[in-house]
Amino acid sequence: MESFKEIIESETPTLVDFYASWCAPCKAMAPVLDQLKNQLGETVRIIKIDVDKNQSVADKFKIRGVPTFILFKNDQIVWRQSGGIDLDTLIVKIKTSI
Repeated sequence: MESFKEIIESETPTLVDFYASWCAPCKAMAPVLDQLKNQLGETVRIIKIDVDKNQSVADKFKIRGVPTFILFKNDQIVWRQSGGIDLDTLIVKIKTSI
Protein backbone atom coordinates (compact mmCIF):
# COMPACT_ATOMS: atom_id res chain seq x y z
CA MET A 1 0.00 0.00 0.00
CA GLU A 2 1.36 3.39 -0.97
CA SER A 3 1.84 6.07 1.64
CA PHE A 4 0.22 9.48 1.33
CA LYS A 5 3.63 10.96 0.53
CA GLU A 6 4.23 8.43 -2.26
CA ILE A 7 0.79 9.14 -3.72
CA ILE A 8 1.21 12.93 -3.89
CA GLU A 9 4.77 12.60 -5.26
CA SER A 10 3.38 10.73 -8.27
CA GLU A 11 3.30 12.18 -11.78
CA THR A 12 -0.36 11.18 -11.88
CA PRO A 13 -2.42 14.15 -10.68
CA THR A 14 -3.96 13.34 -7.31
CA LEU A 15 -7.06 15.12 -6.08
CA VAL A 16 -7.27 14.97 -2.30
CA ASP A 17 -10.70 15.52 -0.79
CA PHE A 18 -10.31 16.62 2.82
CA TYR A 19 -13.71 15.93 4.36
CA ALA A 20 -15.56 15.15 7.59
CA SER A 21 -18.24 12.51 8.06
CA TRP A 22 -20.60 15.08 9.65
CA CYS A 23 -20.23 17.61 6.79
CA ALA A 24 -23.30 17.94 4.53
CA PRO A 25 -21.42 19.73 1.67
CA CYS A 26 -18.81 16.94 1.80
CA LYS A 27 -21.55 14.34 1.35
CA ALA A 28 -22.99 16.37 -1.53
CA MET A 29 -19.61 16.23 -3.29
CA ALA A 30 -19.45 12.40 -3.29
CA PRO A 31 -21.50 11.92 -6.49
CA VAL A 32 -19.54 14.71 -8.19
CA LEU A 33 -16.28 12.92 -7.40
CA ASP A 34 -17.76 9.64 -8.69
CA GLN A 35 -18.69 11.37 -11.97
CA LEU A 36 -15.21 12.89 -12.15
CA LYS A 37 -13.60 9.47 -11.79
CA ASN A 38 -15.93 8.03 -14.46
CA GLN A 39 -15.02 10.81 -16.90
CA LEU A 40 -11.27 11.04 -16.29
CA GLY A 41 -10.53 7.40 -15.38
CA GLU A 42 -6.87 6.66 -14.75
CA THR A 43 -5.67 10.17 -15.67
CA VAL A 44 -6.34 11.29 -12.10
CA ARG A 45 -6.27 9.64 -8.71
CA ILE A 46 -8.85 10.69 -6.13
CA ILE A 47 -8.35 10.06 -2.44
CA LYS A 48 -10.44 11.09 0.53
CA ILE A 49 -8.97 12.08 3.88
CA ASP A 50 -11.18 12.38 6.95
CA VAL A 51 -9.83 15.42 8.81
CA ASP A 52 -11.14 14.11 12.14
CA LYS A 53 -9.17 10.86 11.78
CA ASN A 54 -6.07 12.39 10.15
CA GLN A 55 -5.54 15.60 12.09
CA SER A 56 -1.77 15.71 11.46
CA VAL A 57 -2.25 15.69 7.67
CA ALA A 58 -5.02 18.29 7.94
CA ASP A 59 -2.75 20.48 10.05
CA LYS A 60 0.17 20.09 7.64
CA PHE A 61 -1.93 21.45 4.77
CA LYS A 62 -3.67 24.04 6.94
CA ILE A 63 -7.16 22.68 6.34
CA ARG A 64 -9.53 25.12 8.05
CA GLY A 65 -12.81 24.14 6.41
CA VAL A 66 -14.32 21.12 4.72
CA PRO A 67 -14.57 20.13 2.05
CA THR A 68 -11.18 21.31 0.88
CA PHE A 69 -9.77 19.98 -2.37
CA ILE A 70 -6.05 20.00 -3.13
CA LEU A 71 -4.67 18.80 -6.45
CA PHE A 72 -1.10 17.47 -6.25
CA LYS A 73 1.30 16.58 -9.03
CA ASN A 74 4.94 15.64 -8.43
CA ASP A 75 4.62 16.61 -4.74
CA GLN A 76 3.49 20.13 -5.68
CA ILE A 77 0.14 21.74 -4.97
CA VAL A 78 -1.16 22.81 -8.37
CA TRP A 79 -4.64 23.86 -7.26
CA ARG A 80 -6.57 24.24 -4.02
CA GLN A 81 -10.13 25.21 -3.10
CA SER A 82 -12.32 25.08 -0.04
CA GLY A 83 -16.05 24.49 -0.42
CA GLY A 84 -18.13 22.66 -2.96
CA ILE A 85 -17.34 22.80 -6.65
CA ASP A 86 -19.17 21.70 -9.78
CA LEU A 87 -18.02 18.86 -12.00
CA ASP A 88 -17.18 21.00 -15.05
CA THR A 89 -14.92 23.32 -13.04
CA LEU A 90 -13.18 20.35 -11.43
CA ILE A 91 -12.51 18.78 -14.82
CA VAL A 92 -11.04 22.02 -16.20
CA LYS A 93 -8.77 22.45 -13.15
CA ILE A 94 -7.47 18.91 -13.43
CA LYS A 95 -7.03 18.90 -17.21
CA THR A 96 -5.04 22.13 -17.11
CA SER A 97 -2.64 20.52 -14.64
CA ILE A 98 -2.08 17.26 -16.53
